[in-house]
Amino acid sequence: MLSVNAFLFFMLLLLVAALLAPFIEKLKVPFSIFLIILGFGSSEIATRSFDIDIGINWENFRPLIIHFILPILIFQAAIMTDIRSLKENILPVFMLALPLLLVSACIIAIGVYYGIDHSAGFPWIAALLTGAILSATDPSAILVMLRKYGAPRRLILLLESEGLFNDATSIVLFSIILTVALTGTEQGNNWMTAVIRFLSIFCGGIAAGFVIGVAAHLIIRIYDSEYTHILVTIISAYSAFILAQDFLNFSGVMAVLSAGLTVRILNRQIETRQSQKFVDDYWKFTASVAETLIFLLAGISITLSMFTNQWLAMLIGIAVCIVARALIIFGSFPLFNLVSGANPITMKQQLVLTWGGVRGTITLALALSLPLSLDYWYTIQSIAYGVVLFTLFVQSTTMIPLIKKLKLTDGH
Repeated sequence: MLSVNAFLFFMLLLLVAALLAPFIEKLKVPFSIFLIILGFGSSEIATRSFDIDIGINWENFRPLIIHFILPILIFQAAIMTDIRSLKENILPVFMLALPLLLVSACIIAIGVYYGIDHSAGFPWIAALLTGAILSATDPSAILVMLRKYGAPRRLILLLESEGLFNDATSIVLFSIILTVALTGTEQGNNWMTAVIRFLSIFCGGIAAGFVIGVAAHLIIRIYDSEYTHILVTIISAYSAFILAQDFLNFSGVMAVLSAGLTVRILNRQIETRQSQKFVDDYWKFTASVAETLIFLLAGISITLSMFTNQWLAMLIGIAVCIVARALIIFGSFPLFNLVSGANPITMKQQLVLTWGGVRGTITLALALSLPLSLDYWYTIQSIAYGVVLFTLFVQSTTMIPLIKKLKLTDGH
C-alpha cells in the first residue's frame, strides 16, 4: 500500500500538473514530457535537497499499475471506440494489433539481444520481455496534434485503433513471458505450450469480458440513468479484470477490453447523445488522471545512472524499435492495399504511420511493473524509458512538421 507521504506527494503533483496545464499547452509541448520532468524534478528536490522520504517504494508500483491503472486505460479506450469506423478498417487494425505486433516484438527482441550481446547478463528471455514491452504503441501524445492540423481521418483512426488493441495484446504477451522468466521454464520445448497458453488466456479473457459486458448492458437498459451507467461501467471494468485474472486464470486486460467494446456496441441503441457525452466525459477524465499518474511515476523512478550506464542499451532499443516499425508498416500495407482495393493507404500515410508508432503509458506501466527479482530488470526498464523519452521528445515534436512537409490533410 502507498504510504500517507506518497499519497500526499501524488496529490500535490496532480494539483501542480492541473494548474500548469494551460501554460504547457500554450508552449505546444506534449503534456507527458512536462509530467516526466515534473515527477523527476520534484522527487530529486524532495529527497536530495530536503532529505524528505516521499514514501514511494518499488513494491507499490506493480499492484497500483496492474490492478488499478491498466483497467481504467483499457476500458476507457474500448468504451469510446468508433465502432463504425473500426469495422471499415478491421483488417489492418487486426493485423497491426495481433500478428504484426508479435512480429514486431520478435524483431525488437532479436535486435536488442544481439545489439547488447551479453548473454549472461541479458539472456534471450530478457530480450523477449523487452520486445513485449516495446511492441505496444500509444499515439495519444500525437493524436491531438493530428486532429488539430486536419490529418486524414483514416490515418488517425488506424493509429488510435492500433493503440487500443495492441496494448491489450502486448500486455498478455508480457504476462506470459514474465511467467516463463520467473519460473525459469525457458527451454525450447516449452514455447509451444506458451503459444497455446497465449491463445487460451487471450480468447478466454475475451469470452469472460463479453459475459460481463452483456450483463452490464442489461442493467443499464433496465435502470436507464446516467449515474447508473457510469457506476455499472466502473464495476464492469474491474469485475471483468478480477474475474478473468484472479478466478479464471485468463487475461484480465483482454476481459476489460472485451467488456468495454461489448457495452459500447450494445448500448448504441439506447444511449442518447447527452448520456453518451456524460459517460464519455467521465471516462476521459478518469483515464487522463491515470495517464498522468503513469508519467509522474516514470519521472519519479528515473535515475541519472540510467543515462550514464545504460545509454548504449537505450540507443539500441530506439534503433530497433524504428526498424521494426518500418518493416511491419512498409512490408504489410502494400498487401492491405491490394486486398482492400478502394481507399488505399498511400506511401506518405505509411511514413506517418511508421513515425507515429510512439510508445507511452503502456510501455512505462509494464516497465514499472517488472519484478526486482529479475537480474536484468534495470536494463529493460532503462531501455523502455529511453524509447519513451525519444518518442516524446523527438517523434511527437516532429510529427506536425512531417505532416506539413508531406502536405497531408484530410482527403489526401
